[in-house]
Amino acid sequence: MNRLVVIGYGMTAHRLVAEVRARDRGDRWQIVVLGEERHGAYNRIGLTDRLRGVGEADLKLSAQDDPGLQVRTDTRATAIDRQAQEVATAEGECLPYDALVLATGAVPARPPLPGADLRGCYVYRTLDDVNAIRRAAKTAPGKRAVIVGGGLLGLETAEALRRHLGIRPHVVEAARHLMPAQLDLTAAEMLATGLRKRGIHLHAGLALKSIDAGPDGAATGVTLTDETRIRADLVLFTAGTRPRDDLAATADLPRGERGGYLVNDDCRTPDPAIWAIGDCAAIRGRRTGTVAPGYHMAATVAGHLTGNPTPPPPLSPAEPSTVLKLPGVDVASMGNPHPTGNATIELTYTHPAPTPRYAKLILDPEANTLQAAILLGHPTAYPRFHALVGQELPAPAEQLLL
Repeated sequence: MNRLVVIGYGMTAHRLVAEVRARDRGDRWQIVVLGEERHGAYNRIGLTDRLRGVGEADLKLSAQDDPGLQVRTDTRATAIDRQAQEVATAEGECLPYDALVLATGAVPARPPLPGADLRGCYVYRTLDDVNAIRRAAKTAPGKRAVIVGGGLLGLETAEALRRHLGIRPHVVEAARHLMPAQLDLTAAEMLATGLRKRGIHLHAGLALKSIDAGPDGAATGVTLTDETRIRADLVLFTAGTRPRDDLAATADLPRGERGGYLVNDDCRTPDPAIWAIGDCAAIRGRRTGTVAPGYHMAATVAGHLTGNPTPPPPLSPAEPSTVLKLPGVDVASMGNPHPTGNATIELTYTHPAPTPRYAKLILDPEANTLQAAILLGHPTAYPRFHALVGQELPAPAEQLLL
């Protein structure tokens, strides 16, 4: 029996194990999973639900009880010896492998400012992170928080803190407008108007100048680049992540230009025994950063490991599709809403208050295909437009907006 070692036990690794077990009819693989967190696999997408008060048990992914599987939580891999085909752990063990899959994920980015690690400053990536934020919010004397990052995670966090924990949130976004990767200025301003009505304070086009500390060494707020000072009991960093690819240095594995283990379309590194999937992988140098491509990678690797005669097609990084998950707010973006070049045309539709709605379609006129779309206030339109991205339009674009 061959030995498969998986480093990391997030959603993508959990899917990989399930895929291998489902395809491995001859029980070829004995699987050992090393998870650094003390928890088993859980739904990381649902962390904001935990902030809202949903129980930890509701986030847990299904237990993978199998005699051919050993899951070791609270275990950190520290080095890879490619020649010996062994993984070293912080406990001093050396685990042999015939195949190794790196599923180490990503870590949140803290701003390069003094005080970013003060007491009262939090990142938002793990279940323990969110539990710490909940505890701090419940006891915060001033009930104020600064959320650094006006993307999907930052806005969902701000609303959860406001709605469920009584916090007055301030969102700071360095770009000109909210959700800069997903929205254009018009959609972002319409979204901002609705968020302000809810009591969420927004500071776009500004960055942190400093993180302010009190006499006890805890964060008391921030100062922005326009010298605005915001008092806060909590400072949360939700802007950006970097791939967790530290093991590359121990194994002399190449990394992408922006980090991540460099892999081909089959998710294989230059070492034929080592693969990488999920947020830590860079396919032809690009990271995907969302769960769906990670699941595709897991299926691709499982197919190769088990000799599946019909593995998934080669994976290429796709443009993301995102939905802002706020009660009563319907915002979605799919494809690349900021294309470069002049080969596209844009078609927009705006409906004013009291029920504001907005849609933008980005089209390739020669191929008659939908390249991207932004939808605001169209709760039922997302599935239809999502299915059309990259496809030939079934009707004139003007009719699709009606």
